[in-house]
Amino acid sequence: MGSPLPLDPNEPSQLSRALVQLLVLSACRTALGNPKAELGFAGLSVQSGAKATIASLWSVDDRGTLVLMSEFYRSLKTADIKVSALRQAQIAMLKGDVTLNTIIDRSGGLPSSKTLVETVDRKLSHPYYWAAFTLIGNPW
Repeated sequence: MGSPLPLDPNEPSQLSRALVQLLVLSACRTALGNPKAELGFAGLSVQSGAKATIASLWSVDDRGTLVLMSEFYRSLKTADIKVSALRQAQIAMLKGDVTLNTIIDRSGGLPSSKTLVETVDRKLSHPYYWAAFTLIGNPW
């Protein structure tokens, strides 16, 4: 198991030594800044050497994030650039092409109840569930 990588903006080569091409921070508000870190935790990770970071601009719903990130990683396998994979996943959610039920079917059985799937799938096209995520850094 690897050792933790501390993020210190005064030591910019820490993550680059680890060759971090993409760091995904799928938790709430990880792209929001403050006076110490203008672009939040995501900006700090890029300053510390990660090539690109995906982070959220507001509090996100766990189920919507599950669907978006699952679709993002699926799209990342064939996309030319990282930002295209994120865009494709967001468009798929906007159009209703990917839902929690789709992810459950693809994974071969994610534990969930029928009520949960029906409730979430009706709302996932709303931007609240997918528009919070942005890519900071190198889109390639």
